[in-house]
Amino acid sequence: MKTVIVTGGIGSGKSTVCAFLRERGIPVYDSDGETKSLYDRSPQLTDTLERLFGCPLRTAGGRVDRRLLASMIFSDPLRRSQLEEVVYPVVREDFLSWREAHADAPFVVLESAVILSKPQFAGLADFVVLVDADPELRLSRAVVRDGSDPENVRGRMSAQAEVYPGVDAVIRNDGSLEELREQTDLVFGPLFCK
Repeated sequence: MKTVIVTGGIGSGKSTVCAFLRERGIPVYDSDGETKSLYDRSPQLTDTLERLFGCPLRTAGGRVDRRLLASMIFSDPLRRSQLEEVVYPVVREDFLSWREAHADAPFVVLESAVILSKPQFAGLADFVVLVDADPELRLSRAVVRDGSDPENVRGRMSAQAEVYPGVDAVIRNDGSLEELREQTDLVFGPLFCK
């Protein structure tokens, strides 16, 4: 089973590229969304994080308080590293199970902004596609999309790794949606034939 990683920073358009691929029947594992789902599906994961950080991380309803967790890790590189050491192996195993369930697809996509810089995911990619755009354009897209403060988005941008080793293809997303779709078809078209 061929695994394609689609990566890029916040506001780059990687989710749009992945939406185009879903339209063509390609399974896409959204690592951010699946990680959030794992917090809800795996109480043991949350228990481990609460013990690690020494404080409650759940809302009154029993779900992980994602805003609290995000505020704790984005401002503290040590805590972020500790969280990754606990969470990323669980995400990797979840992805591998998910990939097995989609063995009939021509390929599967793993969408992630940071995966290439994380050793827990080494060796997963058969092909890596970077979606990129001008940083100011990425900033404005993220502000509009998330309704966030520009400084908050800049902080998230700086927290993401901007080094993308092993990239096989780059899709530039500085133009229209139609141009992005055309570039996506050019890059991924050959993969449908393999």
